[in-house]
Amino acid sequence: MSFATEALFRDDSYLAEAEASVVHINARGGIILDRTIFYATSGGQPGDTGRLHLPLGGNVEIAATVTGETKDEIIHVPLAEETLPKVGDRLRLAIDWERRHRLMRMHTACHLLTVVCPYPITGAAVGEDESRVDFDIPDSGFDKHAVTARLMELVKADHPVFTRWITDEELAANPGLVKSKNVRPPVGTGRIRLVCIGEEAMIDSQPCGGTHVRSTGEVGEIHIGKIEKKGRENRRFRIRFGTMPAG
Repeated sequence: MSFATEALFRDDSYLAEAEASVVHINARGGIILDRTIFYATSGGQPGDTGRLHLPLGGNVEIAATVTGETKDEIIHVPLAEETLPKVGDRLRLAIDWERRHRLMRMHTACHLLTVVCPYPITGAAVGEDESRVDFDIPDSGFDKHAVTARLMELVKADHPVFTRWITDEELAANPGLVKSKNVRPPVGTGRIRLVCIGEEAMIDSQPCGGTHVRSTGEVGEIHIGKIEKKGRENRRFRIRFGTMPAG
């Protein structure tokens, strides 16, 4: 039996605390709530960590957040030996906000990179200090300094970042919205979540279920640390926080 969790982060990525009720504890001790602010690992973005405050005092430290039998079932994985809540308990949720915010900044930076490098995406991973995006580029003439300069132009322009929903039919009519070469966004629910950048989405618009900052300026200083050849037609771009080192 699977459970559906209301994903509060899909509408507000800035919710750092909330209340929720326990609906199930699975055989491995995973905690399923009626709703959550914890993002579950998906689309290259790691799941949230944090804590659940128990009704009679004490906390349950959450080491990871993953999906269950369906994408709508979100499982909060506690550290080993933690005291588990009971079904029906009302808990106060608190994510590790500093970590989440870094991931939000990084994930938005990855979207900006796909604007600078408009090629099919073959893979991606979002990290707290470094992220990577792989592109299908037969012969890369990209220079990491030039790509960094263009990225920082988009960051400093402080473009708005927002989400909107479209139907499965609208996505089918606009296949160019999908930038991934091998992975298609899930359809069948009747709606697809788009992450948009710029006024009227003039900079970018693509299907994504991840968490993002409200404007590109919030990303902060970033640079391309390395561009690697990963096959005949695959180039890996590594994004890092901070200014580009000299040399």
